[in-house]
Amino acid sequence: MNMKTKLFLLAFCLMGALLPSNAKDKCNINVATFNLRMDTPKDGENAWEHRKEMVKALVLFHEFDIFGTQEGFKHQLDGILETGKYAYVGGGRDDGKDAGEHSAIFYDKSRFKVLENGDFWYSETPDVPGKGWDAECCNRICSWAKFKDSVSGKVFYFFNSHYDHQGKVARRESSKLLLKKMKEIVGKATFFCTGDFNAAPEDEPIQILYNDGMFMDSYKVSKQPPYGPVGTFTSYKWDAPMKKRIDYIFVSKNVTVNKYGVLTDNQYGHFASDHYPVMIKATF
Repeated sequence: MNMKTKLFLLAFCLMGALLPSNAKDKCNINVATFNLRMDTPKDGENAWEHRKEMVKALVLFHEFDIFGTQEGFKHQLDGILETGKYAYVGGGRDDGKDAGEHSAIFYDKSRFKVLENGDFWYSETPDVPGKGWDAECCNRICSWAKFKDSVSGKVFYFFNSHYDHQGKVARRESSKLLLKKMKEIVGKATFFCTGDFNAAPEDEPIQILYNDGMFMDSYKVSKQPPYGPVGTFTSYKWDAPMKKRIDYIFVSKNVTVNKYGVLTDNQYGHFASDHYPVMIKATF
């Protein structure tokens, strides 16, 4: 090898070393969705005070990097913050601040930086708190954020939702609004979209998302066969049929889902929530 060739190879290696990390590294990330079940005294032995430590231990053991939660009140979210690992974004559905249930996004605060974030409501007036269409019970909110990963340098968006559980029109229109908002905010960037959609894959709200082509269902595109039961809602019952899948992690087309699992952890016969968390191991 002559000197000219050696110098060329050295220069090539130096250029590679100087490239920004996002030009070299892929982002490997554990993403989850977890309906925490609201804190209510009527749950008795399943009330939040009896489940909080289980939830904290579960998210730490399974090494969630970033995850969407549903139904959590502010004090429940503060309980998860006790792990010391996470921070969260997302306002309460009743005032956009702390009041009411949240669709919060927790993230490893040592790894991710929030570049932008916001909320919108599933209603005809998405910029202000309120119920939409035929929803009777509750305001429904979607929280989102734009993150930068300090490990890989990659930037991505994360959306987290909880659809209405009663209004059929509300669920249908929520899917339409979610698509509209995500196309406005995300464009063609990488994204994850989690949530309790209160709809099975064959139901209209999910079919709307499938048919648009923007969303890939991690359950369907996982390289390794899905782990655990199909269903995600237990109602704290050991004998629940576990066939209805209503909790989802959707990803953009450039995301590789290596593994998908429904986590059925319990302690001494008690569950961490009335929903099982869903987790994926993804790469982009």
